[in-house]
Amino acid sequence: MIRVLLADDHAVVRRGLRQILEDERDISIVGEAATGREALEAAVRKGWDVLLLDLSMPDMTGLEVLGQLRRRRPRLPVLVLTMHSEEQFAVLALRAGAAGYLTKDSAPEEMVGAIRAVAAGRRYVSRALAETVAGSLAGDDRRPPHETLSPREFRVLCLMARGKTTDEIAKALLISPKTVATYRARMMDKMALHSIAELTRYALDHKLLD
Repeated sequence: MIRVLLADDHAVVRRGLRQILEDERDISIVGEAATGREALEAAVRKGWDVLLLDLSMPDMTGLEVLGQLRRRRPRLPVLVLTMHSEEQFAVLALRAGAAGYLTKDSAPEEMVGAIRAVAAGRRYVSRALAETVAGSLAGDDRRPPHETLSPREFRVLCLMARGKTTDEIAKALLISPKTVATYRARMMDKMALHSIAELTRYALDHKLLD
């Protein structure tokens, strides 16, 4: 039996996913989490076979959860299931440690197949995403600049684009304002941005705040 931890901040989504997977004899949802921290704590505390993880979570993003799990539970397969398109976040998620990436408009049969694949130790990506990842690993400069960021740098980008101050970001991420400034400087340098206005425009143009 594949034991699945389901992490999504919408109860309706969790219920729908549970109903889909209850029809599968070899898959069982035995845990749920509604926030990023709940997902991380549950993933570390118990032995799951797969974590089904949304990216847009309260308090910690899915990317941050992936970053923590890479250090604390590196062998736990994580399948990202999100509303964000592959072009937006897939490479970031895979680089952060995800074993697979699916959008929420995928067919139920595809999701079930993806869960089985990552539980068996394989990766699951679409053909188009596989080509994108291959280009990224080969140093393809056509990939968008935000894909070069670490999960924490990306989180700082999103919070800054939403108008949060350094102190507010520090409080949200439980780090010092000085550390926020360091992440901000690295992020702005990697993306060749020179102002908050440019950063905000970039985030809006690439639909990173949806």
